[in-house]
Amino acid sequence: MPKKRLNFRYFIHKFKEEKMKKVALHNLGCKVNAYETEAMQELLEKEGYEIVPFKEGADIYIINTCTVTNMADRKSRQMLHRAKKMNPNAIVVAAGCYVQAKSESKETDESIDIIIGNNKKQDLISILKEYQEKHDGIQKEIIDINHTKEYEELHLSKTAEHTRAYLKVQDGCNQFCTYCIIPYARGRVRSREKENVVAEVKQLVANGYQEVVLTGIHLSSYGVDLQGEDLLSLILAVNEIEGLKRIRLGSLEPRIITEEFAKTISGLEKICPHFHLSLQSGCNGTLKRMNRRYTAEEYFEKCELLRKYFDNPALTTDVIVGFPGETEEEFEESRAFVEKVNFYETHIFKYSRREGTKAAVMENQVPEQIKTKRSNILLELDERKRKEYEEKFIGKTVEVLMEEEVEKEGKRYQTGHTKEYIKVALESDENMQNQLVKIKIDNHSQIIR
Repeated sequence: MPKKRLNFRYFIHKFKEEKMKKVALHNLGCKVNAYETEAMQELLEKEGYEIVPFKEGADIYIINTCTVTNMADRKSRQMLHRAKKMNPNAIVVAAGCYVQAKSESKETDESIDIIIGNNKKQDLISILKEYQEKHDGIQKEIIDINHTKEYEELHLSKTAEHTRAYLKVQDGCNQFCTYCIIPYARGRVRSREKENVVAEVKQLVANGYQEVVLTGIHLSSYGVDLQGEDLLSLILAVNEIEGLKRIRLGSLEPRIITEEFAKTISGLEKICPHFHLSLQSGCNGTLKRMNRRYTAEEYFEKCELLRKYFDNPALTTDVIVGFPGETEEEFEESRAFVEKVNFYETHIFKYSRREGTKAAVMENQVPEQIKTKRSNILLELDERKRKEYEEKFIGKTVEVLMEEEVEKEGKRYQTGHTKEYIKVALESDENMQNQLVKIKIDNHSQIIR
């Protein structure tokens, strides 16, 4: 009887596949990226891969890249090169926004083995297997993100945080602000089906999570592509989930804050009175050049609506200084508006010229030293307003979701966040992680920056 010939290619492939099991992941960018990175890690773990720290020794490096600024592009390239340098024989995977935005480029980066664009991360496992089978140059897995209506279904049952879970419910953006590249990297608005969101939250709650943060690329647009759904209907559905204690909302556009929206969510005990309303400028002229589609006056009305229905809510925002054409008068108008609103926190960004956007070719680009000066002025204002807001909680008893234990000067503290997202410390040797605890804030030293 003739002997069967051994399939050496099969055995070589199986040997490589079993050997290349150590994977290191690194995330760059926003909370949506962080969610997707953790979802990819969960896919790998289920397939039997070993997750290792991002240092020498990994067989596969996966970098979920960012492209929001030119600096983000640079950091993405640096991490890819670092991975290949740590192990020249490793498979280096570049995923996400940077490679999606560069999909038309003819440039090649020798540090990259596999390119995975947005809406293809769910196929990570099959892409890795295909590469190991063929291994014939750079493997590209990129779709035309600007013409897809499909929401990429990724799932999480656990996160790096043990008490709070960030949950991606929406992708893409239709706004086209003149400074922003994201619509070109993430495509048009795509919403996750409500029942899938609810199912994932239930899974997270079953695994011990007490707080979820609903997030997306343009969260306020949730549901515009679904029949009869919007962000409010999603919030109401999530609010019904038994065992969930807190719902926090990611960044919102001011136009979503209507009388109905504010009144309805104010009646939900689980909603955290912490609202991040994206501003970018308090000057109408600058807002128009940015294509922000609201005025400072309209924005202020939205803040007042929230304060009408919530008792002392934490309002936070983003402001860009030094946008093209911003004069001293326009900056002062923006600064005065920020002071008038009384934000709890203001995240200040110096305008960064981003290739491929309309703002990058606008006239009257502002010199870097002027941006720095204006940024410093707003940073000082932010520090003062933060203290003013936090001082209102001195002497009050607040509910804190405990997250971690820290040691300082020989003493042990349990720390966590209030519903307003104020970080509070309680001196105690008892590990209170993932417990909701009532704490009286006796002095400012209990509030952590």
